[in-house]
Amino acid sequence: MTSWSGHWHGYGPWHGSRDAYGQEPLRRPGRGADDPRTQAFLASTLPPLMTGHWLLRRAQTARERTWDAVAGALGWLAETHAGAPPATRPDGGPSCLPLRARLAHARDVLPRGVDVAWVYYLASRNLVSYAVVCCPNRFHPALPCPLPPGRGGAGQHLPVSGAPSWLEP
Repeated sequence: MTSWSGHWHGYGPWHGSRDAYGQEPLRRPGRGADDPRTQAFLASTLPPLMTGHWLLRRAQTARERTWDAVAGALGWLAETHAGAPPATRPDGGPSCLPLRARLAHARDVLPRGVDVAWVYYLASRNLVSYAVVCCPNRFHPALPCPLPPGRGGAGQHLPVSGAPSWLEP
């Protein structure tokens, strides 16, 4: 894998039902800014189908959830996990990988420009979803940083050339 340099944005946590999570049309943008599907996508808090599409939701990007160092992103993942721990199986066993393994994976892939998204069931039977998204995004390289210059974690902002015209500031 080629090298990557950038910063990270945290999104979520989103809590909701399996049925709400399954509303796929709200989880993907349309073809243009005036497309009703794009407007619904931008207004929605449902996690996008593609993690890089979080960067389109500028209104949901917070400076305090933007990190220059992977340690900040890992700390936020651990803190969010502690506030919404996964359900256990009926036999008392874990329903997903332990936090230590999840953090080890995130520590490995985030510095290489790979997004991390955690989705699992809570004891309430609702889902929780949250993500750390690499910026610039390896899989959506034309998307600009959602924070204005000088407000982002690393101050690194992609040129808008190549981005869809409706994304230009």
